[in-house]
Amino acid sequence: MRNTDFSPLFRTAIGFDRMASILDGLSRSEQTQGGYPPYNIELIDENEYRITMALAGFTQEELEIQAEENLLVITGNKQDDSNGRKFLHQGIAARNFERRFQLADHVRVHRASMENGLLHVELVREIPEAMKPRRIPIGSSSPAQEEQAAADATLQTHVA
Repeated sequence: MRNTDFSPLFRTAIGFDRMASILDGLSRSEQTQGGYPPYNIELIDENEYRITMALAGFTQEELEIQAEENLLVITGNKQDDSNGRKFLHQGIAARNFERRFQLADHVRVHRASMENGLLHVELVREIPEAMKPRRIPIGSSSPAQEEQAAADATLQTHVA
């Protein structure tokens, strides 16, 4: 019932095939990953995010964070430390997990820290200079004035 067919997008939208694949992958991964471990995603600033995962009972050595192109994978492999203990009730989950987060373009992992059973992963969006808005000077109709303006702009960049 939660399955969505994105194939019509492939037939009618040019250049959006990657987005349709991402949406399809997200719907599939949510079904397979379930709700464990619980996590929050926070918007800290316009270009800063934080993922906080509740990982009670895990040590830093049992966790692995891997960043690939547009994908963040956090894996927990819990070591068997029962040592013959018998639990009457075991409410603290101690199972292995793999949680995947699809990252937008130019979002990278800045740092990760573990504190009081919470894993914090800091993310930053770094927009390349070529993609940032830039001011375009309005040229004159005279070619000589345009050449002078270009020379002045070149001189200003070398001085700065």
